[in-house]
Amino acid sequence: MSKPSCERIALMCIGNLLMADEGVGCHIARCLPLTFDFPENVEVLDSGTMGLSLLSDVMRFDYIVVIDAVDGTGTEPGTVLTFTPKQVAPHTVQHSLHDVRFVNVLDAARLLGYEPVGVCVGIQTLDMEPVDFCMELTPPVEAAVPLAMETAISLLVAHGLTGITRVDGHPLIPEDRVAGPETAS
Repeated sequence: MSKPSCERIALMCIGNLLMADEGVGCHIARCLPLTFDFPENVEVLDSGTMGLSLLSDVMRFDYIVVIDAVDGTGTEPGTVLTFTPKQVAPHTVQHSLHDVRFVNVLDAARLLGYEPVGVCVGIQTLDMEPVDFCMELTPPVEAAVPLAMETAISLLVAHGLTGITRVDGHPLIPEDRVAGPETAS
């Protein structure tokens, strides 16, 4: 079933561009509009680092896909995972004791009378804390960027959103990734 076009949807990309793999969300925020055209009710946001400053953005949307670096998942660097906000909370990076996780931002929005639905795409990192500022992603995380974007798009499609196209004219989901019933010969 298709979602009404009035539903406000965000691809909220989180991260610190100066901290290697921790900035993967920022890199994805730059790549998404270069790869996909979205309907008018979808916004791609480079939301920086987590915190209550996200609350005003969260309250503008009905459905939010958060894309962020994760650590401590027990998977190889570059692995793309999907989580609910509560499931992802233990795997996100807190920059200080004052930092707030996305699930806390959703809880604050609910206290104010907003009920956005949130899902998370996480990319397992290799280097979240470089010795020096570093804007480059490590090779396994950089290689995961296309899959992370396709995962976010698949969540939008599963949610019922239509009207997403690829800028290059290729199919939204490459034929070699389409799952379907096996045909008997």
